[in-house]
Amino acid sequence: MAGEDPVVFEDYFPSMIERLGSDGFMRELCNGFCLLMDVEKGLITFESLKKNTLLLGLYDLGDDELVCMLAEGDLDGDGALNQMEFCILMFRLSPGLMDGSKRAIQEMGVNYVM
Repeated sequence: MAGEDPVVFEDYFPSMIERLGSDGFMRELCNGFCLLMDVEKGLITFESLKKNTLLLGLYDLGDDELVCMLAEGDLDGDGALNQMEFCILMFRLSPGLMDGSKRAIQEMGVNYVM
């Protein structure tokens, strides 16, 4: 698409950790999980992700993109994300955390090998 500006991603996670502290940041990640999960199953499923992204105004996401999002974080292969898988995925998707904040991740008690 000639002439269009590329999408710019601004990673707020490092500044959120600095402002909220590790406990506050983890609470916010858990709140994000709860916002997207199927309340009855306690998991983020394809259906819950599709419904809740629409409620959040993200109309441009296709079914294939939602499936890929789930697959990216689905560590146990059940087709859905539990809270730990969601948190790990959020850390992996944050360039600021992955590039320079291994110490912050360890302080939060997340056992994830980078």
